[in-house]
Amino acid sequence: MPEGHTVHRLAAALAELYGGQRLRTSSPQGRFAEGAARLDGLVLLGAQAHGKHLFLALGPTCDLPVDHESVTWLRVHLGLYGSWTFDGDSLFTAPHAIGAPRRRVGERGEHALRGGGGSALSGLSGHVPGAGGGDSDETGGSDGGGAGDSGGGAVVPGRWHPPAPRGAVRLRLQGDHGVADLTGPAACELLDGAGVAAVRRRLGPDPLRADGDVEAFVAAVRSRRRGIGELLMDQSVIAGAGNIFRAETLFRVGVSPFRAGSRVSEARLRRIWEDLGPLMEHGVATGLITTVELDDVPDPLPGDDPEAGRWYVYHRSGRACLRCAAVVREREVAGRRLFWCPVCQAA
Repeated sequence: MPEGHTVHRLAAALAELYGGQRLRTSSPQGRFAEGAARLDGLVLLGAQAHGKHLFLALGPTCDLPVDHESVTWLRVHLGLYGSWTFDGDSLFTAPHAIGAPRRRVGERGEHALRGGGGSALSGLSGHVPGAGGGDSDETGGSDGGGAGDSGGGAVVPGRWHPPAPRGAVRLRLQGDHGVADLTGPAACELLDGAGVAAVRRRLGPDPLRADGDVEAFVAAVRSRRRGIGELLMDQSVIAGAGNIFRAETLFRVGVSPFRAGSRVSEARLRRIWEDLGPLMEHGVATGLITTVELDDVPDPLPGDDPEAGRWYVYHRSGRACLRCAAVVREREVAGRRLFWCPVCQAA
């Protein structure tokens, strides 16, 4: 499942690509036909994320504040399989896809449209399909370029036509220069302002939001006896952290994932929050989750341990800890794989 930084990255991309534009919306799959009809012709007023939830505000005119009673909100939760795929002309700047399939976004493989004008977001990486290297794109295809782009050159504005939807597209957003197709979401619904507020009340504070409240996080953890490793995955305790961030920040702060939340000091919990913020901000900026400090990166990087340059413990069970050389361990906890160093995280 994409972690919170991916959804914040999506919000920024959609706001840049479509902000202030009157959109054409449809549901090629048909499962969101009524909702798409309600959105058709509305203007995108803003986009925001809270944890793993994406909220788009749409209204009849571009001068409305997002809290106006006539604003309609689209809530999307990608879940395990959802993604947005983009396509457009040479004036459309976007990554090819952001979401869940084939590769975990925030790890590898995000790339700019071959026929587009670059990226709405910085830090794209990975091979462009068709340009050598043989990488396939995140949505399972291998063409990835803009419609009408057969050689990697720019598509002439005005000659681009939206491609036929690929797969079961729940919702298509079409703006002046490109489309965004949503497939496989766990949730896709329309809400009013009260509905958005109700969803957000169920969520814990988000380290990437300006209104993220570290004291609310500390209080929520300290009131529970479950292990801190479980609590960091509980979206009602802290919104946006996923399996990679929970493993890595607990290592970096030196806390055992099995220590009860009520037994983790307030000072250490604040350190976890303060560590997560910059790690997740880096993910928003680059599309990558990278947590290893430069001084800890092995030189040369072991050929049989490719993650050693990116993660301390995540997916490194059976490998040597980058700091103490103890063997990194793995255990299934609440249905998810948990990774930790028994020496560096003994407390």
